Formats: sequence, structure tokens, C-alpha cells
Amino acid sequence: MSDNKETFDFTTETLGVCKIKSPIELSTVVGDCRANYVTDDSFVRNTVNVFDTTKPDVLDSSNLMQKAGPREYIFFEPKDVCAGICTCGGLCPGLNDVIRAIVRCLWNRYGVRKILGIQYGYKGFFEEEGYAPIELNPQNVDEIHKIGGSFLGTSRGGGQRVTDIVDSIQRLGINMMFIIGGDGTQRGSLDIANEVERRGLKCAVVGVPKTVDNDLQFIDRSFGFETAVQRAKEAIAAGHMEASSQINGIGLIKLMGRESGFIATAAALASHEANFCLIPEVPFDLGGENGFLATLEKRLVEHHHAVIIVAEGAGQDLLTKTNQTDASGNIKLADIGTYLRDEINAYFKAKNFHINLKYIDPSYQIRASVTTASDSVYCERLGNNAVHAAMAGKTKIVIGLVHDKFVHIPISMATAHRNVVDPEGALWRDTLDATGQPVLMVNNVAAAKERMKQMVADAKKKPSEKTGKK
Repeated sequence: MSDNKETFDFTTETLGVCKIKSPIELSTVVGDCRANYVTDDSFVRNTVNVFDTTKPDVLDSSNLMQKAGPREYIFFEPKDVCAGICTCGGLCPGLNDVIRAIVRCLWNRYGVRKILGIQYGYKGFFEEEGYAPIELNPQNVDEIHKIGGSFLGTSRGGGQRVTDIVDSIQRLGINMMFIIGGDGTQRGSLDIANEVERRGLKCAVVGVPKTVDNDLQFIDRSFGFETAVQRAKEAIAAGHMEASSQINGIGLIKLMGRESGFIATAAALASHEANFCLIPEVPFDLGGENGFLATLEKRLVEHHHAVIIVAEGAGQDLLTKTNQTDASGNIKLADIGTYLRDEINAYFKAKNFHINLKYIDPSYQIRASVTTASDSVYCERLGNNAVHAAMAGKTKIVIGLVHDKFVHIPISMATAHRNVVDPEGALWRDTLDATGQPVLMVNNVAAAKERMKQMVADAKKKPSEKTGKK
């Protein structure tokens, strides 16, 4: 890796030596037409792009991620396992698919018979909340992948009450905890795992990372992302139909994407019906000769309709900052969707230019959706690999897909900062081709470049650097 790259450590922590033969009957021989166990010395390279052929390939923990999958020998005796599962944060397509996969793998593959579903996120650990755990089995989770939302319920916040959470883990006898949630949730799970270790408890803490924005570091894609793009495409199609059926019609669609524009860019590419895609990583001016409104006017004059996609975190520098955070510690964003709607209407009204604008915000419909087939398959495999990891005593990790292989990623690495769309990369270039919008809609290119650098730098900051919170 180049000298200016961030240094990583992908060492996977374990609870101890695995001495128990796995009840899963697989093979240790390659080529015998039987499925194989995965060994702890099987890895996937983080860095695969070659920028300097004179430098050696790095084959140590700074570049190698341990492959996930069933081990021949496991740490936990299945009959002694009490597993816990909880879902935290906002809704995301696939939560129920992951819950179902974890339960079925524990029960059917390992013979675990005590599985507790913690209700309503971290708050389900607190006795004063009054939400007793649900006993889970293949019967009561078998159909949940057919509905959206979370079978266990979810909530934001509570992860800072680490001592209370670990007290409950001890009281319930849980020795294997599966935590499904975003980067804030996973940072909380690392704190939980550290407290578990401090107390000398043998409890594996394994995360399944959930972020519909697809902005987790290292991971190819997060579950729910493909479903979100599919549902976003449907909303864009509706916006295009409305816009193209009206005189100077405008379809304005706000999509998720707090700090990264992956959903917006993918939806623009998937639909090919959007003429503008506004994302957090690329600044734009509203007014001025080269600003967004003037560019939109040119589009209407020439084509008589326009479709605009805007990610929720785009254009925040144009708005009054709230300086508030939600229960998860996320900065509350000002509403760019309604702001653009009002500014567009005011701009054309002042020019006596007739438009017909339809504003669509499908965010909560998308979050509550049932997964597409591809996402459902992905969730199943994430859940299975989370179980294999926990049974082998792996802890303080999340399961992720890297270069199309499932791997163990230390939570500290996965949550260090978020991925963003590279304004100079191939994805954004292809998005510009799909929309036909200008490379930049700004009046001062030099200033815009500085703004862009700062926006990308801000997005890549560690969460504690943004909010002052851990």
C-alpha cells in the first residue's frame, strides 16, 4: 500500500481455542465434491488495485481480512449456547431476513435451542422499559422475511448505557450476541464487547452492519441497498411520468443519503430518467448564471420537463444548520427537499415562467419495504456467516462482503469513517453521463473545489470528530 494510505489492522479477536468438533458435517479435502470448512488462515486482500508495481504485495494484518464461514472446530458447545439478537436504529429492508437466517442457522445447523430476541433495540435490555425478550425458533420466524420492518422492533439510542446492557446479558445468560445495526449501533456493540471482556465473560459479540446508504467502509454493499435502489427507481419513474405529462413539469424526488450519495447515483443510473442528481459530495450553487436554477431553466426551455434526484444530505451548506443530534448521535439535517421545492417555485414565479412541480419523498416507504430477491439472498448469507463466526468464538467483528467474499472485519475498522462517492471517480462520471447535467453547477470553480474537498473530508471524519460523541 502507498505510504500516504491509512494503516489498518484486520486482526480478528477470538474468545479462546476452538476444541469442540462442529456438528456441521463438511469436508477438509478440496476436490472431493463436498462443501468445505473455512480455515482461520484463509484471507481476502483489502487492497487489490495496483497503483505502483514496484512495491511488494502486503500480506499481513494491515491488508488481509479473515474469511468467514463454518469452522471444523468451534468454541461453544451448542447445548450450552444462549444467543441474543437485536435490531437497532432506523428501519432498513432485510432486517427480518437477517433475523430469520441467524435463528435458522443456530437451530438447524448447530442445534442451539435457546435464542432470545431483544425487543426494540438496545432499550430492550433495560428492565424499566418493560419489554421482555422473545424466545425465537424456526416456527415463529419462518415467514418474517415476507414482511418489512423488524420483527423484534427497533429504536434509536441506549447504546451508551453499556453497564446496564452487559448486566442484562449476564442476567439472561447470553453468551452469544448478534447486533444488527448501523455504524452508531456497531460502535455501541464494540463498547459492549469491551465491557464483556473487562468482566471476564465468555460472550461473543458479532455485528451484522446495516446502513441503507451503503456507506460502510470496506464493504462492497450493505444489505437493503439494492432494495432501496429498486424502490427509488419506482419513485423516479412516477416523478418522470408526472413531469413529462405536464407543461414544464418537474419531478423532484428526495432520497436517503445523509453523507453519501450512493442511493441517488445508483437510482439515477438504474432509471436513466433523471436529469439532475444532487449528492452531498458535490457542491452546487442555487443562483447565478451557472447555478442549479439557471441550469434547470435551460433544461425546461429545451425539453419542457425535468426530473431531479436529491440526496437528503445534499446542499446542506445552503441551509441553516440545526446543530442538533438525534438519539443515535446523528446530526439532524435541514430538509433539502422542501427547501429546493420552495426555491424552485419562487424562482420561476418571479420570472413568470409556468411550471408544474411534483415533490416525492418515498424514504419511509423504501425503508419499510420487503427485500428484493438479491437482497434476501445476501441477508441469508450474512446471517449464516454471523452464526459461524460466533460459534467459533469470534468477537468484536462485523460480517461483510469484500471483493465478493464474506469476511470478518473488526468493528473498530468498519466504523472508523464512512465511504463517500468520489467526485472524480467512475461512479460519478457514469452518473453525469446518465443525467446529462453539467460537471459542476457553480459560479466560482476554485471555491467549489475547496468546498468539495471539505465536504468529502467531513464525511470521512470519525463520528466523534463530528459530534464530539463516541
